[in-house]
Amino acid sequence: MVRAPWALRVVPSLTSQARATGNTWLDRLTRAGLAGYGVIHLLFAYLIVQVAIGSAAADGDQSGALQRLAARPWGATLIVALVVGLVAMTAWQILEAATGHRDERGRHRLYERVVSGGRAAFYTYLGWTGVKVLKGKKTSTADLQEQASQDLMVTSGGRLAVGLAGLVVVAIGVGLAIYGLTRKFEKHLMTGRMTARARRISRPLGVTGYTAKGVSYGIAGALLIVAAWRYDPDQARGLDAALRAMAHQPYGRWLLILTALGFAAYGLFGLLQARYRKV
Repeated sequence: MVRAPWALRVVPSLTSQARATGNTWLDRLTRAGLAGYGVIHLLFAYLIVQVAIGSAAADGDQSGALQRLAARPWGATLIVALVVGLVAMTAWQILEAATGHRDERGRHRLYERVVSGGRAAFYTYLGWTGVKVLKGKKTSTADLQEQASQDLMVTSGGRLAVGLAGLVVVAIGVGLAIYGLTRKFEKHLMTGRMTARARRISRPLGVTGYTAKGVSYGIAGALLIVAAWRYDPDQARGLDAALRAMAHQPYGRWLLILTALGFAAYGLFGLLQARYRKV
């Protein structure tokens, strides 16, 4: 019998080890990262409220939330801890993409492995954003997205690429909303270890949080499509543009406050996951 190479044997070993006990370094760092991810969404909710009342100085996206955190006492220390946790979360999702997500018959679920790969890429991106904030770079995610869109639109097929990117972001938003509304997040929770109160609040927090994120991403993707159609890079600023476009709608302030409550719910759900998520 041909034995698998060492690299292929050790990855399943690490994955099973991380799942078998709550005392591994990967487990602890991942849970710290989940907690930090929840805090970022709580800060994000605060920034959305600032956009709603017209006093937002920072961009209403992940980089704006991190910059707001960096300005606080012990903020840099918290960002360092968050970056370390995000590195662990990235490693966890890479392991899941490589070896995890099997059905009841032991077969790999390709879709969920692809999703894990996407999460690994996003956690890497968010961690790198944290590193840039620590280095004092003020360029926001929204500015980078706008500049990238502007550069693309002057190239052959660039507007089409921006439009396709918008469709992908819309699809991600729809997927997040469906994920929340169908409560698929519950299968990743250790419900047997949860207290009665934790079980009672986890469902509304998860449904509300994922749905709010899905709607916001859907709007951001739609604005990318509009930017490509109208040749308007100012619209291609991701979540920041989506929130500010929402603010200019009838009852926009109340829509933003509802969105902020949704992101706050996701942040609290992230803190809940830090304790009860299957890792």
